[in-house]
Amino acid sequence: MILTNLEQVPGRTIVEHYGLVQGSTIRAKHVGRDIMAGLKNIVGGELKGYTELLSESRDEAIRRMVEQATAAGANAVVNVRFSTASITQGAAEILAYGTAVKVQ
Repeated sequence: MILTNLEQVPGRTIVEHYGLVQGSTIRAKHVGRDIMAGLKNIVGGELKGYTELLSESRDEAIRRMVEQATAAGANAVVNVRFSTASITQGAAEILAYGTAVKVQ
């Protein structure tokens, strides 16, 4: 599956258009990560636990989007974007979306 944030796939022609596809996941913070984040807030630096959580969440959202595109018959998703939303205190949704297409 070709994924791109461009409206076209360079060097390829879009021959079919399947419409919007999306994948999302909602993740909650882990108490252990919260404790470490609290300590990092005192001394500063990257919150690696949260960085890993967001990376895993993006990967899961992409995987679900690709599954939806594959089921539609697409071999590419163009104009891929990400969105986040707070669902409740301590939990957030990561959404990946784009346009499913078939390219030659």
